[in-house]
Amino acid sequence: MNKHVSPKMNRRAFVIGSAAVGAGLAIGLDIPFGGPAVVRAADGSPEIGAWVVVRPDDTVVIRIARSEMGQGSLTGLAQLVAEELECDWTKVTTEYPTPGQSVARKRVWGDFSTGGSRGIRSSQDYVRKGGATARVMLIQAAADAWKVPASECTAANSVITHTRSGRTTTYGKVAEAAAKLTPPADVKLKNPKDWKLIGKGVKRLDTVDKTTGAMIYGIDVKLPGMLNAAIKDCPVFGGKLKSFDEAKIAGMKGVKKVVKVGDTAVAVVADTWWHAKTALEALPIVWDEGDNAKVSSASIAKWLAEGLDDAQPAYVGNKNGDAKAAIAGAAKKVEAVYSYPYQNHATMEPMNATAIYTADKCEVWCGTQNGEAAFAAVLEASGLPAEKCDVHKVMPGGGFGRRGQTDYVRQAVMIARQMPGTPVKLLWSREEDMAQGRYHPITQCKMTGAFDANNNLIALHYRLSGQSILFSLRPEALQNGMDPVAFQGVAQSGDAAFGYSVPNLLIEHAMRNPHVPPGFWRGVNVNHNAIYMECFMDELAQAAGQDPLEFRRKLMGHHPKHLAVLNAVAEKIGWDTPAPQGVYRGIAQVMGYGSYVAGAAEISVTDGSKIKVHRIVASTDPGYIVNPAQVERQIAGSFVYGLSALFYGGCTVKDGKIEQTNFDTYNSMRINEMPKVESVMVPSGGFWGGVGEPTIGVAAPAVLNAYFAATGKRIRSVPLRDQNITFA
Repeated sequence: MNKHVSPKMNRRAFVIGSAAVGAGLAIGLDIPFGGPAVVRAADGSPEIGAWVVVRPDDTVVIRIARSEMGQGSLTGLAQLVAEELECDWTKVTTEYPTPGQSVARKRVWGDFSTGGSRGIRSSQDYVRKGGATARVMLIQAAADAWKVPASECTAANSVITHTRSGRTTTYGKVAEAAAKLTPPADVKLKNPKDWKLIGKGVKRLDTVDKTTGAMIYGIDVKLPGMLNAAIKDCPVFGGKLKSFDEAKIAGMKGVKKVVKVGDTAVAVVADTWWHAKTALEALPIVWDEGDNAKVSSASIAKWLAEGLDDAQPAYVGNKNGDAKAAIAGAAKKVEAVYSYPYQNHATMEPMNATAIYTADKCEVWCGTQNGEAAFAAVLEASGLPAEKCDVHKVMPGGGFGRRGQTDYVRQAVMIARQMPGTPVKLLWSREEDMAQGRYHPITQCKMTGAFDANNNLIALHYRLSGQSILFSLRPEALQNGMDPVAFQGVAQSGDAAFGYSVPNLLIEHAMRNPHVPPGFWRGVNVNHNAIYMECFMDELAQAAGQDPLEFRRKLMGHHPKHLAVLNAVAEKIGWDTPAPQGVYRGIAQVMGYGSYVAGAAEISVTDGSKIKVHRIVASTDPGYIVNPAQVERQIAGSFVYGLSALFYGGCTVKDGKIEQTNFDTYNSMRINEMPKVESVMVPSGGFWGGVGEPTIGVAAPAVLNAYFAATGKRIRSVPLRDQNITFA
């Protein structure tokens, strides 16, 4: 039974059909206005609290507000609910509620946002309470039927037992009565030592449908009478659409309409997407590219380099002592400048959304990382009130932060508004997807370390120059103009804190925002900050004549959790034993998204430019681990992302435009290039950290440090393709 119920569309109001029983929860909710307060799913099964639906056959449907994008949080969240619910895991299925229904019910399902490795860590408490609440209500319903105290009843595996008499019943038999009860105001959660399902490597609920082709992604959505749209936006960010000559394509096959989309884009609507795309390519378009057309990678790099000058203003994110004075009087100092490029999310499924608009209703089907943000975009673009709009989440073919944005949703609605009553699927071409991204922010970093006469590190100055994501996407989150997210991995405190103690420390950010829009690219600022700091730590260790691991350990006495994962990965890689002949090691550590992680790599180098990554190891302490099998997969997947960025990633700008517009110029590592991955989990409990993103940050510095060990050469800018360095 274990699966995620995918939406199925039918002609009747274009809602999720009854062919998949219960799949229509999100738009099929029956919220009563009188009588017993029973909320029902589309198949009539009663809701037991907001998170659980129980069917007569004992099937348990668990609502998942966060988005599954391949990271496994759908299964992990279901485990959290099922643990407290004490249900039969083999009869668990899941479904997405809609943000429209959530808003109508005063946000009963909480936050729909999925990013920053927060899917489980920021919702674990209230989803577990949702499971516990449903369990208490089911037990109470059985106790009422037996006319016994609920305290004499227990639940396990979807069976309720009256301990004194031995009588039993199942969840399905008492669900209707339970749904009429008032939920308890407070419930007690299990002690972690009593967990039976949390901590188990159960199989994912979405795997079967994905491997058999049954899963519905945004690109698969089909509605009766649906048309297809292809779009082109101004290739220079900040530019505008000046004109287009639709008469030139009026007679082309399948073309139904050419529409302006906002001030910057034009779309062709046709019977098939290929006809729409073909016509769009033939459409004469004139752009007003503006002054940003003069911008290049070289001009951006020059501007960022100027920000490394101490005379330029900067925000201080972490400080103690007087680093500048200590450096000025030091016996020895070390200085290095590193840089990190734009990176494209490059999801396998390009951005897309299907919309239908009438004067009384606007609905959208799409893959999204934030259902509520997509819902807000629908409200804005449609001009309709919340009660007349909704967003139906379908599986996205990759997110990595890109689908946290809603530009494609807004565009779909704007097109649909110009064709009322007709469903329109907007699908970006690969080239459009690559050219209209929200890119990992571009940065440079100047670091200076200082030693006393005994080779003790007495000062560290870390000056970052580059973009702020919050400045572009959430300016209201800036703190007196400063972007706290820019300091991920080197922050003074919080969920991405610096892991070293240095007597005199100054970490600052000179904010400079080019016209190319930044976004939350998986791992975000931890990625470049980890490269800068961890590669420079190796440079400092070399200058001090010390082993890189021992050098770090001396600075980590007040950071036991950072040190614990570093020690764990060093032991696993065998740091204290000789590497195989011709093999060299590198190590790194960082904190990100509430988790402590470390990585170590073993590589060999041929001809100074061909790297074979033989083995890469990660250790992680996320506090608690819900599904260890999934954590292992996430670590392996994060290394694919981190190593692809190191070797192949990087977007360049020419004439204001992103140059890399397909996979021929923006590559990803292949399976034959993938090293052996090993993971060490050291959960210390007491907190909840993320899993999907933290270990990305240690992949690149571990390999770069190993490359120095092998060649004696420092690489201070990526991708390696620009250094003519490739996989062996």
